[in-house]
Amino acid sequence: MTRHRYLKNVATLSLDPVKCKGCGVCTEVCPHGVFRMNVKKAEITDKDFCMECGACKKNCRHGAIEVREGVGCAYAIAVGRLRGTAPTCD
Repeated sequence: MTRHRYLKNVATLSLDPVKCKGCGVCTEVCPHGVFRMNVKKAEITDKDFCMECGACKKNCRHGAIEVREGVGCAYAIAVGRLRGTAPTCD
């Protein structure tokens, strides 16, 4: 799978390691492989690969993941392509 890095340092993704119970669902549903398991807990490998689709948050039964869907990189890239411009987060 090709991984696409989006705009640097703009993803709203966060993971609360205290709430994470290590079920691994986030690693299964993330289309860009942003999560991996490390010692029975999930961790974020690189936030810049996150397209903020919200699949991880919607599938986390423990509320350990936060992400504002439809903002940031995924939205910026979609709007940029529709307008024929470079992606921007404003």
